[in-house]
Amino acid sequence: MAKMEVKTSLLDNMIGVGDMVLLEPLNEDSFINNLKKRFDHNEVYTYIGSVVISINPYRSLPIYTPEKVEEYRNRNFYELSPHIFALSDEAYRSLRDQDKDQCILITGESGAGKTEASKLVMSYVAAVCGKGAEVNQVKEQLLQSNPVLEAFGNAKTVRNDNSSRFGKYMDIEFDFKGDPLGGVISNYLLEKSRVVKQPRGERNFHIFYQILSGASEDFLCKLKLEQDFSRYNYLGLDSAKVNGVDDAANFRTVRNAMQIVGFMDHETQSVFEVVAAVLKLGNIEFKPESRVNGLDESKIKDKNELKEICELTGIDQSVLERAFSFRTVEAKQEKVSTTLNVAQAYYARDALAKNLYSRLFSWLVTRINESIKAQTKVRKKVMGVLDIYGFEIFEDNSFEQFIINYCNEKLQQIFIELTLKEEQEEYIREGIEWTHIEYFNNAIICDLIENNQTGILAMLDEECLRPGTVTDDTFLEKLNQVCATHQHFESRMSKCSRFLNDTSLPHSCFRIQHYAGKVMYQVEGFVDKNNDLLYRDLSQAMWKANHSLIKALFPEGNPAKINLKRPPTAGSQFKASVATLMKNLQTKNPNYIRCIKPNDKKAAHIFNDALVCHQIRYLGLLENVRVRRAGYAFRQAYEPCLERYKMLCKQTWPHWRGPARAGVEVLFNELEIPEEEFSFGRSKIFIRNPRTLFKLEDLRKQRLEDLATLIEKIYRGWKCRTHFLLMKKSQIVIASWYRRYAQQKKYQKIKSSAIIVQSYIRGWKARKLLRELKHQKRCNEAATIIAAYWHGTQVRREYRKFFRANAGRKIYEFTLQRLVQKYFLEMKNKMPSLSPIDKNWPARPYLFLDSTHKELKRIFHLWRCKKYRDQFTDQQKLIYEEKLEASELFKDKKALYPASVGQPFQGAYLEISKNPKYKKLKDAVDEKIIIAEVVNKINRANGKATSRIFLLTKNNVLLADQKSGNIKSEVPLGDVTKVSMSSQNDGFFAVHLKEGSGAAGKGDFLLSSDHLIEMATKLYRTTLSQTKQKLNIEISDEFLVQFRQDKVCVKFIQGSQKNGNIPTCKRKNNRLLEVAVP
Repeated sequence: MAKMEVKTSLLDNMIGVGDMVLLEPLNEDSFINNLKKRFDHNEVYTYIGSVVISINPYRSLPIYTPEKVEEYRNRNFYELSPHIFALSDEAYRSLRDQDKDQCILITGESGAGKTEASKLVMSYVAAVCGKGAEVNQVKEQLLQSNPVLEAFGNAKTVRNDNSSRFGKYMDIEFDFKGDPLGGVISNYLLEKSRVVKQPRGERNFHIFYQILSGASEDFLCKLKLEQDFSRYNYLGLDSAKVNGVDDAANFRTVRNAMQIVGFMDHETQSVFEVVAAVLKLGNIEFKPESRVNGLDESKIKDKNELKEICELTGIDQSVLERAFSFRTVEAKQEKVSTTLNVAQAYYARDALAKNLYSRLFSWLVTRINESIKAQTKVRKKVMGVLDIYGFEIFEDNSFEQFIINYCNEKLQQIFIELTLKEEQEEYIREGIEWTHIEYFNNAIICDLIENNQTGILAMLDEECLRPGTVTDDTFLEKLNQVCATHQHFESRMSKCSRFLNDTSLPHSCFRIQHYAGKVMYQVEGFVDKNNDLLYRDLSQAMWKANHSLIKALFPEGNPAKINLKRPPTAGSQFKASVATLMKNLQTKNPNYIRCIKPNDKKAAHIFNDALVCHQIRYLGLLENVRVRRAGYAFRQAYEPCLERYKMLCKQTWPHWRGPARAGVEVLFNELEIPEEEFSFGRSKIFIRNPRTLFKLEDLRKQRLEDLATLIEKIYRGWKCRTHFLLMKKSQIVIASWYRRYAQQKKYQKIKSSAIIVQSYIRGWKARKLLRELKHQKRCNEAATIIAAYWHGTQVRREYRKFFRANAGRKIYEFTLQRLVQKYFLEMKNKMPSLSPIDKNWPARPYLFLDSTHKELKRIFHLWRCKKYRDQFTDQQKLIYEEKLEASELFKDKKALYPASVGQPFQGAYLEISKNPKYKKLKDAVDEKIIIAEVVNKINRANGKATSRIFLLTKNNVLLADQKSGNIKSEVPLGDVTKVSMSSQNDGFFAVHLKEGSGAAGKGDFLLSSDHLIEMATKLYRTTLSQTKQKLNIEISDEFLVQFRQDKVCVKFIQGSQKNGNIPTCKRKNNRLLEVAVP
């Protein structure tokens, strides 16, 4: 909660109506408009009493942070804005404090956000419960079970990129303190038909794509798989890649989650081997072959796939091959073996793939339960979270949709029953008279489906068990006979004449009027899918596998345990599972989350009124509001009610000293609210009509404005008086300080005047004394000069007697020669070192030697440079020539150049001749390799980087694949026209190719290297050596490149590099490519 904003009620700062029970007027249009208004303001949660409506925003919202968790922790349900955290907190506190087992039912259609809602509930509970190493381990295992089940049980559909194709119910077990002990997961009706066939625009289960995208080459080799999706018939190619989904990263997440949950390494390996076997089963194809007796049989076209499957699973190849070609029927003591034609063989193959994957999924759930189950046997509290498929109405509805919609009918039935039960219990608990509420009871629809005698599931089982020819048409005929008069059953072939001319209902279909609307089911496939038949030969072949997991998945294949009894049908199994689930839910306190999908485009900020209206109808939300407000629309405990509205009455404001109920009675009597509009319960006030509540809110708002005015008036008076007292105190302080300052200034002025007078007197005395001293000095100097001249004259007179006239010049030359000799002898001892970079030089002793000193310095430097060069080998000379060339090309032009000065140019960074990994590449290149380095090639379309090996020979530039060593591109040096790069500190550069050349078909190359200066220098020198022409090096932060027929501008901008030193490239449009450099 923000520090500046404190919300104490759902009604504060409310956008629209936060609780639909308070909506006025209540109709479908106002209901939708209220949801839309809140959705447009990023309010995706709305209440219907204690029920949470959740609208999928299709984007991340900042409302699930740890701060939000703390904000809703231990708060009243209606105290803050509607949120899934409020419901989670209410359920957890009821379980912890009141010892009530809880269940959270999450419903809605595919794509409405049920799976994300269940994750949010679990993450909230994990965040608010206890801490500790053991508790954290349990929480982590519970949370990490989700990625595993999603990978194996979720798939991309046209409505949802992460659609749950199974129902999941998790019981989380807690101890008496509210700390998690473990959990139990139940799964319902995995859509295993998706394994062999997916509708257009949809994908198979996530795990198939994750293992092909994220597994290493060695791991795929062990599983005998390849990364190419098109190699596998069970994978649809039109939606193999999903925008925003990283299958490789998800695969790593799944493997890590399996390790955290407790899977051993050999178990994980076995699981992926079974997944690989299922994937490769789809590649087995059959061809017809006639036998001598005239019967048709099938043979496998290519046995390589079969051989690899058998190697993976440890099955004898001949046993599995026979199981695909023959079927053995046992009756008492007799065995009859018949051949399978091509259609039957394909059916057997698909049935095996579906059963193998379905049983693997059930094993995964069982294995996870073993890891996360509670280890103690003390009494436990339980919170159940139900995440199950929502009501489905497709263009083509089959057996799966029928079963799913049956489950939703049962959930709707228990929802109405438990909601009415909860309302009735609260009325009785509070002493309020309970009146019967009229509502639509969908028990008649449930009976139409599940009745043991005349129900659709019972008749479907009867048809599957009946001897003779059984088809989908015979099943439909039976439905037409038994259910013709049922008011919720419609069929073109029934005895009811009102549907005979209904052209919207095909002959091979029947229609059921569910609580959510009418759904037409195509009867094709009902019998086969209900039978869920797997030939015994295939079960026995699987049991014979030398693979512990596969052997455990097919216990019925054991010859010692042959059971001739027909296994239960899929419909009867699901009916029993639903009955168990309903029984479990009825023992717990229910909490509901109704998920709604705002649009079919999976896009943010789009609210489709018609689509939302359809979901509101089949979720029965309006009916839920009417049930909730049939008696009293709003109820609130006395304490918060009095706290919120006490300012409306003088007797209760500002403090009420008596009981809260008495205060509320006084308040309501003072406001003259009619007695029929409210009732007093034992602990709550019940308000019948929302208009009464809104009237209270309006009065409260007006009163708050009046109180704000009063507070503002008192505050202004206090502020003015405080300001006056502060000004008075300040004036006294200022006056005292000013008087002190004035006296200080006066004293300073007198003091400075005295100092000035003293200084003038002292100055006059000093000047007088100075004049006397100067006069005395001048007299002494004059006497000295006269004496010096006189002595000079006397000396010169004596000197002429002994020396010739040119003696002065000789003395000068001798002196000069002696000075020069002394200079050279001193220079000999002061010579600097022989290092060319040593700039030290002795100081010039005499001015007349200035030019000689400079020339001697130059000659010495040239001499020691020659001495230094004479020490170089030919290889070192070549290196320094390249460094000199690099300096001329890039110094003061490229910001990256100073960092390359101290780095030696090595050229062969990969050592291709020594590394056996590049043997294939070495054999393909005949010429001497000048430079070999790994560079990043930038994709021209999307700006993504791919690792390539860059090779420069005397005549060519080559790019090769780093992993395989295959040469991807080969460009003669004569076709390279220019190299462009930025002036920034990056390794990005473009190699321009001659237009019309063979290598320029796709356009110029965009590359990135950590040794850009060396590569460009060597390419420049090699091109100059071979073509006798200088290669143009362009250094600019914006240049043009050629992509096929288009010219694209490459522009360098300031930004962060996400992948280490690789520049981040982003293709803006067909004419601009932006490169982010630091």
